[in-house]
Amino acid sequence: MLGASMSNLKAQQSPPPNVAAAADLKFALDEVGAAFTRDTGKTVALTYGSSGNFLRQIQQGAPFQMFLSADEGFVRQLADAGKTIDGGTLYAIGRIVLFAPKNAPFKVDPELKDFRAALADGRVQKFAIANPEHAPYGVAAEQALRSRGLWDAVQPKLVMGENVAQAAQFASSGSTQGGIFAYSLALSQHVGDLGTFVLLPAESHEPLRQRMVLLKGADETTRAFYAYVQKPAARAIFRKYGFVLPGEGS
Repeated sequence: MLGASMSNLKAQQSPPPNVAAAADLKFALDEVGAAFTRDTGKTVALTYGSSGNFLRQIQQGAPFQMFLSADEGFVRQLADAGKTIDGGTLYAIGRIVLFAPKNAPFKVDPELKDFRAALADGRVQKFAIANPEHAPYGVAAEQALRSRGLWDAVQPKLVMGENVAQAAQFASSGSTQGGIFAYSLALSQHVGDLGTFVLLPAESHEPLRQRMVLLKGADETTRAFYAYVQKPAARAIFRKYGFVLPGEGS
């Protein structure tokens, strides 16, 4: 009896499992995590960053038990390397916005027409995106700019965020005169209320297919969270933050 009590106490004192999550999930997954704790009494430790950096860290043995990537290709790399339990699950498709802080020198529009003019006449001197070298949302931003023939003109003005949340911070704080970042972040009042934004056409970039996976050694709590993210309550939160969900159209 005493042994069972000590075992229960040890389980209660164990730190929550570490979950690596793409930075575009910051506000949505915080809500999902809080709902998970409310509904189950269990807790996970959410760490946000760029998916490419997490890929490297997990490959090097970082103690994460679950990975929610903004690029499903990174999950497949980990699966091929034998780091995961299986091939994972597609949990969302992301979108990007053009954002202008208050008093910005251009107006937002889905064709980037006024932004193009502002670039040409020097009104825009600093513009934020996530670093395309390791952030999927940075890749999408680059693709959207290239699709409008603006990449060469904007490159000297770029301020690169370490991840998409940092790019959103640069743009919404006025540190830059605008930016392209995740729709999910713009829909948070912490960001969206600080300026104006417009959803960019889905066809302007490759789909941001976001996949999650359990890593080898994932414990019972992490497995429960993985299942919870796929339930209606969690899907409703993702939908609220502008994600297109598996099985649903855009």
